[in-house]
Amino acid sequence: MSTVLQSEAHQEAGPVPAHAHAAFEWQSSHPIASLNLTLESYRHRKTGALHYHLASDDPENVFLVAFRTVPMDSTGVAHMLEHTALCGSERFPVRDPFFMMIRRSLNTFMNAMTSSDWTAYPFASKNRKDFDNLLQIYLDAAFFSNLHELDFSQEGHRLEFSEPDNPDSPLQFKGVVYNEMKGAMSATNARLYQTMCSYLYPTTTYHYNSGGEPDHIPDLTYEDLVAFYRSHYHPSNAIFMTFGDIPAAEHQARLEALALHRFHDTDRVEPITIPDEKRYLAPLQVSHFYPVDEEDTGNRSHITVGWLLGKSTDMQTQFRAQLLNAVLLDHSASPLLHALETTDLGTAPSPLCGLEDANREMSFLCGLEGCADNATEAVEYLILDTLRQIAEQGVDQDQVEAALHQLELGQREISGDGHPYGLQLLATGLGAAVHGGDPLDLLDIDPVLEQLRKDIRDPRFIPGLIREWLLDNPHRVTLTLKPDPDMAARATEAEQQRLQRIQAQLDEEEKQRIVERARALKERQEAVDDDSILPKVGLEDVPAEIPDVRGTDLTIGEQAARFYAQGTNGLSYQTVVVDLPALDGDLLDLLPLYTACLTELGVGERDYAEVQAWQSAVSGGLSCSARFQSHTDDEQQHRAILTLSGKALNAQQDAMSELLHDTFFNVRFDETQRIRELIEQMAARQQHAITGRGHIMAVNLACSGMSPTAALNHRFGGLHGIRTMKALSQSLAGEGREAALRRITDGFRAIHELITSAPRQFLLIAEEEQQQPLHDLLARLWTEPCGQAASSLSLPPVREPVHALWTTQTQVNFVARAFPTVTFSHPDYAPLCVLASLLRNSFLHRAVREQGGAYGAGADQDGNAAAFRFFSYRDPRLQETLDDFDRAVDWVLEQPHEWQQIEEAILGVISSMDRSTSPAGAARQAFFNELFGRDRGHRMAFRKRVLNVNLEQLRDVARRYLKPEQASVGVVSHREAEVPAGLKIENL
Repeated sequence: MSTVLQSEAHQEAGPVPAHAHAAFEWQSSHPIASLNLTLESYRHRKTGALHYHLASDDPENVFLVAFRTVPMDSTGVAHMLEHTALCGSERFPVRDPFFMMIRRSLNTFMNAMTSSDWTAYPFASKNRKDFDNLLQIYLDAAFFSNLHELDFSQEGHRLEFSEPDNPDSPLQFKGVVYNEMKGAMSATNARLYQTMCSYLYPTTTYHYNSGGEPDHIPDLTYEDLVAFYRSHYHPSNAIFMTFGDIPAAEHQARLEALALHRFHDTDRVEPITIPDEKRYLAPLQVSHFYPVDEEDTGNRSHITVGWLLGKSTDMQTQFRAQLLNAVLLDHSASPLLHALETTDLGTAPSPLCGLEDANREMSFLCGLEGCADNATEAVEYLILDTLRQIAEQGVDQDQVEAALHQLELGQREISGDGHPYGLQLLATGLGAAVHGGDPLDLLDIDPVLEQLRKDIRDPRFIPGLIREWLLDNPHRVTLTLKPDPDMAARATEAEQQRLQRIQAQLDEEEKQRIVERARALKERQEAVDDDSILPKVGLEDVPAEIPDVRGTDLTIGEQAARFYAQGTNGLSYQTVVVDLPALDGDLLDLLPLYTACLTELGVGERDYAEVQAWQSAVSGGLSCSARFQSHTDDEQQHRAILTLSGKALNAQQDAMSELLHDTFFNVRFDETQRIRELIEQMAARQQHAITGRGHIMAVNLACSGMSPTAALNHRFGGLHGIRTMKALSQSLAGEGREAALRRITDGFRAIHELITSAPRQFLLIAEEEQQQPLHDLLARLWTEPCGQAASSLSLPPVREPVHALWTTQTQVNFVARAFPTVTFSHPDYAPLCVLASLLRNSFLHRAVREQGGAYGAGADQDGNAAAFRFFSYRDPRLQETLDDFDRAVDWVLEQPHEWQQIEEAILGVISSMDRSTSPAGAARQAFFNELFGRDRGHRMAFRKRVLNVNLEQLRDVARRYLKPEQASVGVVSHREAEVPAGLKIENL
């Protein structure tokens, strides 16, 4: 359905808005009861720009403008333009308005992002003045960007001598996007996905890497960038989307006044469309390689099968594909995932398993990792034979209905704990708008669900989809990605040879131009812009109070409970909170495995597959985790809890409560094969996550000697934990695997006995009318006596420096330096938080990101570790970045600073405190803040201290805490890195 010509049914679905701006033509209004909002669609009369507005009573307003961007090479032009467009515009000709506005704003979200076929610029704010300020910046950047050539050199790529003023020193490639993509494409998952796309989509834009391949990025010229901007960044190729309580007409008045009035219907760009992909007449098998940092390459191959499906703009097709995906792969009882998890052909299902519905034509992928190089035929046969069996035998009706239930639950849940809820809704509809579909169909899925309920009554429905889309679809690619321990070295050598060839061909004039450009770029980076031309908010705009989310105390037998009445759109949330008992060293090491496995195993008479089906039918899934928090006034003291949580539609609360109770008391640990499979999968997932979370790993490493909880973070989820999990997975494949499995299961039983005997309480979140039914339900179920407080888990004290570098497969560095400081309630905690914000804004961004070329850099104050942390992300440098961290401290102590810099740093801390969250998320935060001694009174006191911070306090805490001799260093790098003196080398 066209976004311009809405169906008659949609036009009549809702009233015409009372006021529509004259520059826009109203298209339709459609109430979406399940989301408690109305979707309004408009079209700009002169340019054809589309505007979709989600009218809601939510005061957190969200805006985005998106452009269809369809590169036909892998130079990263769309990605590079996303960066460069934000580096100054016609009304705001400062060098870095985007990052400058982050400091001058109370935003709840600000970013820009490049997808495979669109580029979007979104922001959100709860403050109307702030929203209007950001709208000015975003619209001017999008439609009237300066695109300075030096900004292209900084953000994209450039040639520069290793000694910028010495043309005889080696030549280098530099640039933020260049280094970002070197880091991104170091991840095996990214290489696997991009290689598969290059074959699934042989002729369209998806064949190429929109982010940019590192060896192709230097091919892009500045002129190419400008031409791409002119052909793509025009209102006739734009989609505006808004959410919140600001009426659409007010948004449109601003859009017209700030940008659109300058465009006319005669200057539209050529329509940007994506053609249908050319289809294969027969399946294809291909083989490629990926870099590894170990000589042992046995059983390290990824074997993935992919199919090209129908158009994502056909909502019936898309939701049928989502349902089929859920039936086949949703959980361990799903037939295809079960086959992949239990086969000996690989160690774990491929990280790419599932439906990709973001592209114009969808794809479905599945496969295995940890395979032998010669296992391609066997893996392909396993997948196809499993699909043939499902098509012949059908699928249990309960399983199909459970998959449909999960689609409905996902539609109704109000999320937003990571990103603003409104932004998540806009992102859901954006793909349809970009591809010429109707966002309404993706947001109001009740009609689609109703049709699917009718479809699944036919037992031939799911088998028919399998035959049509998978078994009888010749556009199928089987990709084998094999490990190559020499590939990274060859890539580095190829880059060096390319640079040497370029340098050998340079004449003196060309060398001088490179020197002059480096000098000009440095001068531009160090120049002080007149930021008075930028709009801003000040401390006077900061809300005086933080939200007061209160709960009601209940008792369930002998157990305490807290109920929060929140608007949850028909969902209820239950969490069992257990005080962790004392665990000896061996049991403590098993705790993260125990929590990861608890909800994945059998319960009572049911085996794990039956339990997975049970979870899918009645809930949004169960989760279990352990949490360790330092006391607010002593980092050596702590509280440790375990939580077991579930969520469900109100109609399923009885069943979900029974599931939660039975899992807590009756989980079984005799499924040793299942436990081995889970450990292999966890080990694989952790390995894949390193390059995307390298800065977190480096920070955890640097802080691992700061406090007991920080040491445990490194031991459980940091580099040490990943190495331990990897070794454990390998031991379960060796000769002593049976004994190793017995030790694990015996340990699980010992932990579980202690957990079920420990003191516990409940966190309950639902709409107000659910309080009494929930209380009565839990009182009937949870009749077991609650354990008395015994010895609680206690960790040995630690406060010692760490100096370590861990190597893994990456082309870039992640660098961290940490200093011992104070915990949350200490008076110095607030100025340390503001100091981190000041350094991030006014020094590290320029020194480490702009001049150093890292993708990101920052600083923060961590109360849990009682540490102040510097860090960099996807960084081409190492020792130079550590030097910059030292220079940052000198800069605070020695350079003059204007009040505006301090104010912006304060705003940054306040903005982070006021981040948006869902209603359920706000209740969870309130409960756990109080549980860990950070109730509203403590947080209000901290807020007031932050608002009163001054320059002398910042210098005082910098002088007293950020002493070089007390610093710890943590680095994640590669084997060829030049290791700074004093760092202990560890291999992952």
